[in-house]
Amino acid sequence: MRGRQVSLGGVVWIVIGIIVAASHHFLDTLNTASTIGSAILAIIVWPLVLLHIHLAI
Repeated sequence: MRGRQVSLGGVVWIVIGIIVAASHHFLDTLNTASTIGSAILAIIVWPLVLLHIHLAI
């Protein structure tokens, strides 16, 4: 059986996304499902967050 490999680009994308989301205060309060969803969305689409397009759930 072969394990699933994670690409370096994917890891870099997620790490940058976490840094951007944290700097824009998406990771400050994760106490409801909507704030957790918004944080995950901000991590995935971090270039939009840098353009000040804040998507919230």
